[in-house]
Amino acid sequence: MPNILIIDDDAHINDIVSKALKAEGYEVSQAYSGTEALMLLSHSKPDLILLDLMLPGLSGEELLPQIKDIPVIVVSAKADVTNKVELLIGGAADYITKPFDMQELLARITVQLRKNERSADNALIRYHDITLDTDKHMISACDKEQKLTRTEFAIMKLLMTNHEQVVAKLTILDRISMDTPDCTEDSLKIHIYNLRKKLKAITGRDYISSVWGIGFMLTAKS
Repeated sequence: MPNILIIDDDAHINDIVSKALKAEGYEVSQAYSGTEALMLLSHSKPDLILLDLMLPGLSGEELLPQIKDIPVIVVSAKADVTNKVELLIGGAADYITKPFDMQELLARITVQLRKNERSADNALIRYHDITLDTDKHMISACDKEQKLTRTEFAIMKLLMTNHEQVVAKLTILDRISMDTPDCTEDSLKIHIYNLRKKLKAITGRDYISSVWGIGFMLTAKS
């Protein structure tokens, strides 16, 4: 289940929210100051954060810019519209004012977790048993994975998004030129060879076919 970090110096509110989340099946972490939260975030990454603004040590406004790639719902007694807008522009995913209805908070959490899940899924490209992680530049299959070089990743992404289609050599060189300007027609053969080896290491089969005189194709067909 998703892990939610509650950052609130009010122990009573922190505990009430924690119990409600655990009752819904969530895993919960708790912090009671901005400094403590920063320390927790240095060695763990929750799926969502509930952030109070008026915290001891490091305020919520100071902490928010330091939180990367985690949806944050600000939970604060500050009801000023300008303050809300600034925080939402500054990176908060949502803002709920204290006192709040627990069912509303749970609903907002569900919405943000769904958005985050879709975002993570969009970073993955799949073809048969191969998955390409566009964030990590990694290919995986059958619980095995291989790290790709910058050029290998650019080629693999192009082939996967055009699977079962022949992609001409010149098309590949043109489409990846912005990311890998050093790739030439001769070096392309080497990169394709290395990609084939990495794919075979995790799948046990050849996926990249050469179409003589034209280019290459990603296919699961024999």
